Amino acid sequence: MKRLLALVLASLVHLMTLGFAAVGLWAIAAHAGSLIAWLLGGLSLAVAWVLRPHLPALPADAEVLERAAAPELHALADRVADRVGVRRPRVVALRDLAADAWYGPVGAARRPVLVVGLPLWLALPARQRVTLLVTAYARAPGGEELVVGGAMETLEAWREALMEAAPLRVREEAQTRITASSLGYADQPGTAYEVAGFFGRLVGRVLGGPVLLARYALARLAPASQEAVLRRQRERALRAVPAQELAELEALAAGRGYLAPMQAAALRGESVAAIREGALTRFLLTDDGVLTSAPDAELLSGADSDRVDEELRAHYARAVRGFGLIS
Repeated sequence: MKRLLALVLASLVHLMTLGFAAVGLWAIAAHAGSLIAWLLGGLSLAVAWVLRPHLPALPADAEVLERAAAPELHALADRVADRVGVRRPRVVALRDLAADAWYGPVGAARRPVLVVGLPLWLALPARQRVTLLVTAYARAPGGEELVVGGAMETLEAWREALMEAAPLRVREEAQTRITASSLGYADQPGTAYEVAGFFGRLVGRVLGGPVLLARYALARLAPASQEAVLRRQRERALRAVPAQELAELEALAAGRGYLAPMQAAALRGESVAAIREGALTRFLLTDDGVLTSAPDAELLSGADSDRVDEELRAHYARAVRGFGLIS
């Protein structure tokens, strides 16, 4: 029931944004010869633009990797996507200092994008690399997440605009300088700017009440929706990998125990090959003894994983030089 209420409330928020856009377009189209209609219509369209749900964008530090430059990595990304049951990524990108992997639609074209963080990727054997991609695909946002999350962003934008508006600091500094330079003669206690600002903030407080109420209600209802989302994500991930491997990767990523040895090796000037060999040592130790090689996966053999590393060798060398910046 809470999930349904969250979706209904979130849909109403989005309808309000669409309403501003519709009113703006109608005002301009129906009264094209009126300057006032253009001003009001433009204002309404501007409000709708500010309150629109913001589409995810590719991180600024992500480097797009063309398929021709890394065919093995792209082929692996396609195989895992097919196993999980999501769209194959149209773009694969790398991040030097981000540890996690992320997958989702990007931009107005909603292109599916896979972003792989090199520090964790470099530390994982073939089996856990598949698990990392599976978890990224499983966390792909669905319709419910986009609707509810977008509504929360819109309500937060409303709250900031209505409740946190304050006089421009530049305007206050200019008024202070004018008053000081005029020996107090320009110190007028109630300028038009100040009066307008006061009434603007007063209107913001009045209109902000319903916004805060809607934001509070959606925040209380959203956890029920989030629980359902997490269940769906886990069920999707379990289609491709067993629960034990998911737990192992979660523990490794959360503890970040792999990172400090890699940072120390990078500071000692060790090669990328030596850093990776040291990172794989933890996966060779088992209760039954020591493995000769890290375990393979159905979707990625050890040899294929090595070919992926060969494709990314130059990217590893650059990323390793910045490992000391990761905290």
